[in-house]
Amino acid sequence: MPVLRSLESTDRAALEAALRSDDTFRDDEVAVALELIDDALGSDSSDYWFRLVVPGGDGELDNRVGREQTPPVLGYICYGPTPMTESSFDLYWIVVHAAARGQGIARLLIDSMEEHLGQKGASGIRIETSHLESYGSARRVYERHRYVEVGRIPDFYRGGDDLVTFYKKL
Repeated sequence: MPVLRSLESTDRAALEAALRSDDTFRDDEVAVALELIDDALGSDSSDYWFRLVVPGGDGELDNRVGREQTPPVLGYICYGPTPMTESSFDLYWIVVHAAARGQGIARLLIDSMEEHLGQKGASGIRIETSHLESYGSARRVYERHRYVEVGRIPDFYRGGDDLVTFYKKL
């Protein structure tokens, strides 16, 4: 069984490998994701919170994807408080290594985040993402978790690349 855990000082390379495991994220997006990782690793009071899914000791995932292909970090989620709000939070990144997709990793990460934020008294969670098809599977995951599209800004990231905002009231 995969195991959920917090970010550790030795995780940076494995998180970068997950980000680069396919062509979902451009180099500039990877650079931003790494800035958040570095912020969290460099500060005890970072507003970027991480949960990771790593392989468990049972070998179940190894049998499904092939032992030599099992990455050390199957996926991660980065979230934190929305500045200038009382109890709203942002989901900044959810990344599942290409070799671990289709195994329920994103569901596990989102459920873990929602449970954590529920314990903190969160009123809602906001997600901003691209409308490009390379982000289509992420949008479908959000919709399955009852996040609702609440806004769209055309050509926000660049021509033909809209910003889509999802929200879930907790």
